[in-house]
Amino acid sequence: MNATDRTPADLLRSALAADPARPLVTFYDDATGERVELSVATFANWVAKTANLLQDELSAEPGDRVALLLPAHWQTAVWLLACSSVGVVADVGGDAGRADFVVAGPGEFEAGLACGGERYALSLAPLGRRFVPAPPEGYADYAVDVPSHGDRFAPYAPVDPEAPALIVAGREFSGAEIVERASAEAPGIGLTGPGARILSALPYDTWEGLAAGLYAPLATGGSVVLCRHLEMLDEEAVAKRIESERVTATAR
Repeated sequence: MNATDRTPADLLRSALAADPARPLVTFYDDATGERVELSVATFANWVAKTANLLQDELSAEPGDRVALLLPAHWQTAVWLLACSSVGVVADVGGDAGRADFVVAGPGEFEAGLACGGERYALSLAPLGRRFVPAPPEGYADYAVDVPSHGDRFAPYAPVDPEAPALIVAGREFSGAEIVERASAEAPGIGLTGPGARILSALPYDTWEGLAAGLYAPLATGGSVVLCRHLEMLDEEAVAKRIESERVTATAR
């Protein structure tokens, strides 16, 4: 983190400049056996493509609201940083009927239809696969549309760090508040500086889950091992993962 970083997108740019090759998000889904590791550079590439999709495909503007009806997942993390890059508000688990756009995963497609704007569906299948044969009715397939967008992103309008950026569990945060709070709380969850690595099994529907599972590692030069369905493992298997992934802190 640099002194000039005021938004989560700023944090990602600083991380990219400092060490693009280091791991940032390692994702496990213990229901499917999936493991995906994204370096800072790979994660930033996904964020740039998704931000370009938001800005160019959806014509999203600063202040628009995107309801993210998604679990803790590496693609959710990508969408959170893409929203920050454009300046739109990421409403985690929000009311689709009040959103300008919806991004939904399995189990949430019906709820997402309450949105009158554009809707994107994520299969959340291993490797981010597309829907076969087609996405749910009323949705475009994120996996089909995102690859064609550019690997670099520049917002058409400057992002105001003091503007609303995130809504989670009924609480609104500006970009600056996310950065400040994530940085301040990081030592308390074991993220004490560059190289720290946290295993998080917390959902993304609370600030604590978002901080441990994305924002605090990003703010401190650390990384996260994001685990979905970790409850399917016994304690011995969890201990082996902690050892093999060189985890230094846990949030469960």
